Amino acid sequence: MTAIKVLLIDDHALFRLGLQELLSCRGIEVLATVGDCQQGIAIAKTKQPDVILLDLRMPEMNGIEVLRQLKSEQVTMPVVILTTSRHEKDLVDALQNGAQGYLLKDMQPDELIQALQDIVQGKNVVAQDMTNALAKFVQGKPINAESNPASTLTPREREIMCHLAAGESNKVIARQLGISDGTVKLHVKAILRKLNVHSRVEAAVLAVEKGLCQKKSPLA
Repeated sequence: MTAIKVLLIDDHALFRLGLQELLSCRGIEVLATVGDCQQGIAIAKTKQPDVILLDLRMPEMNGIEVLRQLKSEQVTMPVVILTTSRHEKDLVDALQNGAQGYLLKDMQPDELIQALQDIVQGKNVVAQDMTNALAKFVQGKPINAESNPASTLTPREREIMCHLAAGESNKVIARQLGISDGTVKLHVKAILRKLNVHSRVEAAVLAVEKGLCQKKSPLA
């Protein structure tokens, strides 16, 4: 049986390296792993992978934009979004723009391998956690757009996010709130995950853009 050939486009270098090693150990041929979307599109056109694994949140060009460009340039191999986002709107946007799958980065390795095998056989794959959103989409029911990115944050996380928006370090935040540096670090990690951003600066910018912290000066 010919090995499945995969192209990975993701801006996190450590994730790319880890996934490449995982896939290679499972008999999947990784043609390339890149963090630059335009480079990834060029590789897709020249190397013709069986599947493209595509991140959703990237700084220069997001996954939806990549899907649209691939479609406009008539690049027809299957594309699977591999992301941390559980937002229903992200799933719908991906499917409407030509993605053949939508998977979550915390899935088990064996599930990912099976999903890739299903994809090359012409099947569509969606993460188990997203099946309810998929059903709503298929049935034409309203999709939760999740317009408030901070809706899932706890009160303490919102408070710390506003300190981030003021440009404060973990030590300063810990001193002001009377908690340990380690506790602040854990909260910041949770904030980044819930907001689907990569850095505390992105979280601060998002807080300011959405008007989530009225009392803090942005990045002062």
